[in-house]
Amino acid sequence: MWLILAFMSAALLGCYDSLKKQALKANAVIPVLFLNTLFSSIIFLPFIVLSGTTDVLDGGMFHVASGGWEMHKYILLKSLIVLSSWILGYFGMKHLPLTIVGPINATRPVMTLVGALLVFGERLNHWQWIGVLLAIASFLLLSKSGKKEGIDFKHDHWIYMIVGAAVLGAVSGLYDKFLMAPVESGGVGLDRMMVQSWYNIYQCFMMGAMLMLLWWPKHKETTPFHWSWSIVGVSVFLSTADFMYFYSLSLPEAMISIVSMIRRGSVIVSFMFGAMFFHEKNLKAKAFDLALVLLGMVFLYIGSK
Repeated sequence: MWLILAFMSAALLGCYDSLKKQALKANAVIPVLFLNTLFSSIIFLPFIVLSGTTDVLDGGMFHVASGGWEMHKYILLKSLIVLSSWILGYFGMKHLPLTIVGPINATRPVMTLVGALLVFGERLNHWQWIGVLLAIASFLLLSKSGKKEGIDFKHDHWIYMIVGAAVLGAVSGLYDKFLMAPVESGGVGLDRMMVQSWYNIYQCFMMGAMLMLLWWPKHKETTPFHWSWSIVGVSVFLSTADFMYFYSLSLPEAMISIVSMIRRGSVIVSFMFGAMFFHEKNLKAKAFDLALVLLGMVFLYIGSK
């Protein structure tokens, strides 16, 4: 069951990335991101209210557990990590081809694995090391593909933003493992719906503050904002993808390393969108780079069994 949920989450995540690219086209980043967090909060707010005031959702998959500051402080930290990743990722994606962004984001399982090595003291076996080396090789080859489109990986700050977003995304994945793990296993043991519902709401307030303090005073001097229905699509697809992700992680037999790798398979969907709808260039070379990333994920999977 957890594998099926992980694959469904990956497919929806690929659609989310593609809609995000469309929503950011010639658009102001901060209001788009604010609206994404707002619509995601609106999706989950009824579940919070119903869970706190009635017994309608008791025992169901949409029930949101209650808790005090001892629990919410962990969720607040997750909101900061994810929002930081999103801010970097949104700005980077706006200015880079989707067929460049996707393969870079697909290296997150490698970063998660290296993070587990550094933080949790895990040791990599030879299969996992091969996966790491393939991911590094794909990144180097991707930089060569990018040069053909005038993108210098060494000096392009948009590339740095995408890489930073990927690193923070990997940190978030490791943190999810800590949040979802039972207390007896060294985790916090938080309810998955509580985490997903409240971290969206905290992000909405944070982005609201950024919107009013940073963007609004200078909005007439920067890229204008225009409405697009793809903004709503971003929130719907992301919320559904994350719901399946957290639900998958909450199942006892789920493995975070495998779920994380499957989720990054979303790059196949976004790569296809980049080729078919955004008509991006140099696809053959990028497809080879992507194949190396996916092959590296296979080796990580073998090494994780």
